Amino acid sequence: MAASAAYLGEPVEAPPADGISRVIFSQTSDLLLASSWDKSLHLYDAVTRLPRASYAHQAPLLDCCFESDNIVYAAGLDGQVKRYDVQTASGSVLGTHAKAVQSVVFLQGPGLLATGSWDQSLRLWDPRVAPGHNCVASVSLPGKVYAMSAGRERLVVGTSGRHVLIYDIRRLAGGQAPEALEQHRESSLKFQTRSLAVYTDGRGYALGSVEGRVAMEFFDAADAQANKYAFKCHRRNEGGKDTVYPVHSIAFHSGYGTFATGGGDGVICIWDGENKKRLFQTARYPASVASMSFSRTGEMLAVAASYAYEQGERDHPQDAIYVRAVQDVEVRPKARKPAPAP
Repeated sequence: MAASAAYLGEPVEAPPADGISRVIFSQTSDLLLASSWDKSLHLYDAVTRLPRASYAHQAPLLDCCFESDNIVYAAGLDGQVKRYDVQTASGSVLGTHAKAVQSVVFLQGPGLLATGSWDQSLRLWDPRVAPGHNCVASVSLPGKVYAMSAGRERLVVGTSGRHVLIYDIRRLAGGQAPEALEQHRESSLKFQTRSLAVYTDGRGYALGSVEGRVAMEFFDAADAQANKYAFKCHRRNEGGKDTVYPVHSIAFHSGYGTFATGGGDGVICIWDGENKKRLFQTARYPASVASMSFSRTGEMLAVAASYAYEQGERDHPQDAIYVRAVQDVEVRPKARKPAPAP
């Protein structure tokens, strides 16, 4: 099937000029934020697909997030965590890490920003407090942070060495760092963690690896043993050889709890985790699917098509961000067929 524009989505105007590390929607509007190796943070109106603002940073950016439509955060290779005011177009340094900051997540409940770094630490920052006094918690980790995701109650951190750490957000925010660690697990996938997302219902998390697999995990120990599973995805037969691609991004649909995975093969798959079914698969994007985000209503999916250097330095298509209209049939779980009578 031809990869028509409508099928892949419509590209935004003036996309980032270098590798796109994250696209993320506001949860209160149709604003879209993108961080990039071009040392800039980009803000778009997803409906018109026009740029709204751009903020310069001193180094390539690895992640970004919204606090609100007016306040956004970004961090990257220089270890600086920056806060930007959209209305005044001003930026300030919220805090710093000794090495690159891989992940930033705003925790809406306590109103704090969580940052995870290659310096093997997790920190929580209070933007309402003056810099220098605003680090609420600092936790040493067993490895470099590779991925991070939060639900309402728990923050999950995936590090090098296949460690997965599960924190109670309330205790972490209250400065009870040692007591906040609920579980320290080893990833059930054999290879390095690449992506992570907490379930919409908060019962567990999906973990993606560099080796084209996703593990579906649960926080509750009984649930974990009975219901956890893993599956293969983002593989393609090329010249009689099975080629495996990293799972760069996992995004949950807020309405249905189904989820999308984006891979180095340039394909997006949408899954019904409850029934262990693939619901939909897109045509191939021009480059790796580096990041994805569903809009607050689930009616749009933002897709960063950006070569992620899975095969080293080589010529690759220009980076692009697509905004794709999501059809209900693509994300709605299919009803289970009743078991045949004995």
